[in-house]
Amino acid sequence: MSTEYIHFTAAQKEAARQTDLVALLQSQGERLKRSSKEYVWRDGSEKVTVRGNLWFHQYERIGGDAVDFVRRFYNMDFPQAVNFLLGNNGGTIQRTEPVKREPPKPFTLPPKNDNMRRVYAYLLNRRGIDREVLSAFVHKGMIYESADYHNAVFVGYDEHGIARHAHKRGTGSESTYKGNAESCDPRYSFHWTGTDNTLYLFEAPIDMLSFISLHKDNWRQHSYAAACCVGDQVLFQMLKANPNIDTVYLCMDNDDAGQAANKRISDKLFIQGIKHEIIVPEHKDWNEMLLYDEQEEEEICQTLQL
Repeated sequence: MSTEYIHFTAAQKEAARQTDLVALLQSQGERLKRSSKEYVWRDGSEKVTVRGNLWFHQYERIGGDAVDFVRRFYNMDFPQAVNFLLGNNGGTIQRTEPVKREPPKPFTLPPKNDNMRRVYAYLLNRRGIDREVLSAFVHKGMIYESADYHNAVFVGYDEHGIARHAHKRGTGSESTYKGNAESCDPRYSFHWTGTDNTLYLFEAPIDMLSFISLHKDNWRQHSYAAACCVGDQVLFQMLKANPNIDTVYLCMDNDDAGQAANKRISDKLFIQGIKHEIIVPEHKDWNEMLLYDEQEEEEICQTLQL
C-alpha cells in the first residue's frame, strides 16, 4: 500500500504555524471565552489559553504553535496538520503576526490576612470539614486566608519545604471562584505526606479534606494529594519522592471528567505495575458525601430525641 508524500515549502510550514488559533477555533464551532489579552478554550474540563498562534495547557504546563495545537487536539500528523491549516478545511483562516513568548512570572503566594475567620467559617460551617483535620493543615502552614479577597488558600510545598503551588477558593456566600495562582508547579499541588505505603488522589483540596473527615482513623499515616484539576503530575511526583508508596487510590469526582481521569490514570499505573484501586463517591464528590453524612446523622439524632 503506497502512501502519498506531501511536500511543503518552508514558507508554507511557517504560514501554518502562524495561523490565528482564535479564528481557527471559531471556524470549527468551538467555544471560547475572552480573558484579558487571551482566550480560554476547554480541553474537557481543563483550561487551555490561546493568544494569536500560541496556546498553553494550564495544567499540563505545555504549549506550542498552531501546528502543535492541531496535532495534539485534532489528532493529526504533521502533514495533515499543515494541510489543514493552509486552508483545506473548508474555510479561510486568518494569519497573525508572530507573538513573542513572554517569560512566566515567578510564583508567589497570595498575601496572608491577619486572621482566618472567614476561612474557618467557610470550611467548618459550609463545607463541614472536621475541626481537628483542618487545624492539622493550618498549623503546617498549608491553609490560610488571603488578605486581598479573603480566599481560602491551599499551599503545596516541594521536598525542601518551599511553596510551589497555591490553589484559591472563594469563601463568600455567593462566590464560586476557584483557581490556581499564576506560575504554580502542578507537581507540587496541595498534598499530605504520611508514613505508610498508601496514597489517595483527589481533584480538589476540599474533596481531600472531606474524605479525611469521613475516614479519620489513623489518617496522618496515609498520603493524600489534590491535583487541583483532573491531572496526575502531583501523583507521579509523590511516587517518585516516596518510593515506599506502592498502593494508590484514585478518588476523582463522580462525573464524566472525573471518571475519565480515573480511567486514564489507572491505565498509566497499570503499565507501571503500581497497585491501585478506583473509589467513587456515591454523590457528585466527596464534600457532598460528607455533608450528606452529617445531615443523616443530624436527622437520626432528632429522631432519637423524639
